[in-house]
Amino acid sequence: MNKSERAELILKKLNELYPETPIPLIHNDSFTLLVAVVLSAQSTDKKVNEITKNLFKLASTPQEMISLGKQNIYLTIRELGLSKQKSNYLYELSEIIEHKYLGEVPKNFKDLESLPGVGHKTASVVMAQAFGFPTFPVDTHIHRLAQRWGLTNGRNVIQTEKDLKRIFPKNSWNKLHLQMIFYGRSHCTARGCDGTICSLCKSLYPNRIKPIKVYKP
Repeated sequence: MNKSERAELILKKLNELYPETPIPLIHNDSFTLLVAVVLSAQSTDKKVNEITKNLFKLASTPQEMISLGKQNIYLTIRELGLSKQKSNYLYELSEIIEHKYLGEVPKNFKDLESLPGVGHKTASVVMAQAFGFPTFPVDTHIHRLAQRWGLTNGRNVIQTEKDLKRIFPKNSWNKLHLQMIFYGRSHCTARGCDGTICSLCKSLYPNRIKPIKVYKP
């Protein structure tokens, strides 16, 4: 099975498993999505959703976040990892969005990635899920699966993103990146599969015997 055939099988199987792809992070608009994605670094979606349920009652716009202040933001999110740093990010990016972008989250990579706490992956998620722009955000799950499925050499997430964009049609990217995350969390997990155990790994490489070494991002 060549790479194109594997990609076709992956799309078929993941569409069967996950015909619907709800966004895991609870949000109301582009700003609350941006906040949730910034908070998700080194934290689970479940925990972030617990925290933002309270945070968004207090502040769900840039102006409200500024009014809440760094200390109160910190007190509200302190159960999350890196909470001190994240509270600074939320306050500072809210100030920039409010004053530089008139309260609107920018709809392009350059401006998004200039915001405190916003890297390429975070910007990609917001561009895809808030604005419908075709992107392929690569998290740890996608990086792992792409290697196990022979779609990339996995040396870094930048290369993985480029490889996946070359392999899959653009109109599949926004849905597929979520499908891969769901599959990576439930079936082809970091410890539960080594490239020879889950159903997709076995379908793609039925004769594979040796575990696949995965390079971490």
